[in-house]
Amino acid sequence: MIARDTASYERQLSAFRLAYSKAGSITSIGLVLAGVGLDYFSYPEWLTEFFLLRLLVACLTLGILLLLYTRVGAQQVRVLTMTWLVLPQVMIAWMIWLTSGVDSIYFVGLHLAMYAVGIILPITLFEGIGFGVLTLVLYLMACTLHPDGVAEPGKLYTNSLFILFSAIASAVCTWFNERARLRLFQLQHEVAMNNDKLQETNRTLAEVKGQLIQREKMAAIGTLSAGLLHELNNPVNYALMAVNMGLSVPSAKTDPMLKESLDDAREGLTRVQNIVSDLKTFAYQKPGDDSQRPFLLEHAVRSAIRLAGYELKGIELALDLPQDTHVMGDEPAIIGVLINLLSNAAHAMQSVQRAQPRIDVRVAPEGERLRISVRDNGHGIDPANIGRVFEPFFTTRDVGAGLGLGLSVSYGIVQRHGGILSVDSVFGEWTEFSFDLPRPPQ
Repeated sequence: MIARDTASYERQLSAFRLAYSKAGSITSIGLVLAGVGLDYFSYPEWLTEFFLLRLLVACLTLGILLLLYTRVGAQQVRVLTMTWLVLPQVMIAWMIWLTSGVDSIYFVGLHLAMYAVGIILPITLFEGIGFGVLTLVLYLMACTLHPDGVAEPGKLYTNSLFILFSAIASAVCTWFNERARLRLFQLQHEVAMNNDKLQETNRTLAEVKGQLIQREKMAAIGTLSAGLLHELNNPVNYALMAVNMGLSVPSAKTDPMLKESLDDAREGLTRVQNIVSDLKTFAYQKPGDDSQRPFLLEHAVRSAIRLAGYELKGIELALDLPQDTHVMGDEPAIIGVLINLLSNAAHAMQSVQRAQPRIDVRVAPEGERLRISVRDNGHGIDPANIGRVFEPFFTTRDVGAGLGLGLSVSYGIVQRHGGILSVDSVFGEWTEFSFDLPRPPQ
């Protein structure tokens, strides 16, 4: 994370340096050429020589400016920036040597360049120190190598100290500017990260809002269903009693067609009665402090199969159950987990159009627990997605076909029972989900 942030800061700073270097070199060209006016009033006898010297420095700076617009120039922006910064200092030092040496007024130009560098240009602290030291060395060389020598050593020391003070002030400004740029980048980076988090939070809240609305609808449907189940159960029982009475009539025993019709009616009403019973088990019981109680896992499996019966049409379903399937837990919640696993398996096989779709539900003892596995011969899970199947809102279905909460909720339910919902798959061949439940204490 830190390495990535540092690289990002360096990229931003490089672009910043490039822009300022271009603008600074243009300004330098203008100031160097405008200095002809200073030459005219200060040293008119050197006007031609100084003009040619200024023109040379301006042309060299222009060449560096044009190079900054190339790919190579952009990569070497720091070296090129220091190069065009040094050119005017060399020019001024040369003018000092040509004119009055330590008495030359042009040493003021050296100060101006250092202050401009420290306040405006985005160079590092060490580059700023190096620039100041080089300026001082150039001034000392120009004065000491002057043909007339140093007439006033005290003035040389004074001017040198002023240049040194300017170099220190420029370096301090450079240091503070560099810290300010780093802090500005950190703030920009934090704002960008917070914006990303905020957008992600907004997306999650929108999805949760949709889920809450869906839950409210389901709660309303559940309230309505509770009354309907009670009202539906009574007429079913009456009709079943009537069919049983009809089967006991002697004429029903002598008429094969009538007996077959009554048997079919009884079978249909029995199925309706089982569905009502399953729905009552699934809808009425709510998780709570008393939710961990013994129940027959076999009944929960068969209830889930009946409730998911519509999606399981045309699919061969194989059950492998032990003799004793007593477990401890929240039966309605486990039914919900099984419905979700069966529904996902059915959807996987429908999408791949298997010639012989099959789901194997197996319950086997495993120490003090029972392990339940649901295996299908669908399209399997892509290895890139298998680590994300239990993430909330992750789904490979089409938009609107699901919110991707089924497996994450099921994972939480199984975890509440002290188990782990796990998945194994071979892409293109099969998928198996399994979990375990505790047995009642002996």
